[in-house]
Amino acid sequence: MATVMDAQSSPFVVAKETHKEDLGGGISRQILGYGPEIMIVRVWFEKGAVGDVHSHRHSQASYVESGKFEVFIDGEKRVLEAGDSFCIKPHLDHGAVCLEAGVLLDTFSPLREDFLGEGS
Repeated sequence: MATVMDAQSSPFVVAKETHKEDLGGGISRQILGYGPEIMIVRVWFEKGAVGDVHSHRHSQASYVESGKFEVFIDGEKRVLEAGDSFCIKPHLDHGAVCLEAGVLLDTFSPLREDFLGEGS
């Protein structure tokens, strides 16, 4: 039986053919690709949607594809717009409030096992 650490997406992921998961609260996500050491995810936010403050063992780099977000990382808040990005070290508290509807491209290392439904 394959383990999460053997997990690998197809080499080519076509967005229009890939499942988009409704997370509730005006947020949805689409896993665009992953392997044991990396994962990229597109996350849509409606205006006013909140990515609750949380932490995890993964490094995260996020790119603001569109919209405007107030991003909180380890006690500091910044407003970021399309073209901006942010990086989060493992185990730091972070979250976001969507000020104008938009999309984040989140990259994680290693992959987020919990996004694949097999626990974190």
